[in-house]
Amino acid sequence: MNSTRSVEVFQVDAFTQQRFTGNPAGVVLGAEVLDDAQMQAIARELNNADTAFVLPADGADHDLRVRFFTPRSEVPFVGHATLAVHAVLSHRQPLALRRQAGRTGIVQVVALPDGNGFAIQQAPPVLGRELQPDEITQALDALGLASTALDMRCPPRIAGSPSTRLLIALQDGAALATLSPDMTQLSRLSPLLGAAGYFLFSTHPALAGCDVESRMFCPALGIPEDPVSGNAHGLLGAHLLQHRQLAVSHGKAQFSGAQGHHMGRPGRVAVTLDVNATDQCSGVQIAGQAVVVFETRIAL
Repeated sequence: MNSTRSVEVFQVDAFTQQRFTGNPAGVVLGAEVLDDAQMQAIARELNNADTAFVLPADGADHDLRVRFFTPRSEVPFVGHATLAVHAVLSHRQPLALRRQAGRTGIVQVVALPDGNGFAIQQAPPVLGRELQPDEITQALDALGLASTALDMRCPPRIAGSPSTRLLIALQDGAALATLSPDMTQLSRLSPLLGAAGYFLFSTHPALAGCDVESRMFCPALGIPEDPVSGNAHGLLGAHLLQHRQLAVSHGKAQFSGAQGHHMGRPGRVAVTLDVNATDQCSGVQIAGQAVVVFETRIAL
């Protein structure tokens, strides 16, 4: 008897319409035939920042399950890889809405009109503590930044749960191009600060056509620089809203983010926040496009 099993594997560029830009992710369909070790091995072999493994639903409240692996370990949730999953699935069966279950709960993914990508609807992001002055100094030293570069309208703070990021506002988006981060030092600081990554942004972008320009470094996760992060933009939205840096109209606040162009992989993220009567974030929507680069099959 032939016991060979196989899975379909896709390479997808997320938060972009153009191949070879944006944030690459692996997508594996039919992952129910894989065990944890095989998922980790495939993620390591594909060597993207993240690979998504699509599994059948196991309850009535969702349509599919997804697990996410970096080349090193499993992680709770990944925005750009979620976008990649739904770009692949939509080619097979276009649906207006899919409910995706995972380690962080259930998120709804909505297909936008006219093929304009997908919107990931999530619960309000968790905002953690602001950094102490000595912690800020250590982080800036590791990033090669002077304290004068900071925009203290939004003081540096930890955000996210369970995937944490340190959000650092800069006065001028042009400073993002001059960064010279010490990856070893950033990795050492991550467990001390409680931040797995560092998301630097400016609401005064040097790049045209966006509201916010950013870069993100996650060497502790094995990702020196992440091209385009949907999750981090969702965290940023809640951070900006709390510090009254976003206009609110009819219960909504919106902004567009640009990331990845410093790496030659430009991408765009559209963020919409639901804002309640007390001006608190009650939900976040991260939207973007994605394009399949190639597909193959792996026999096991």
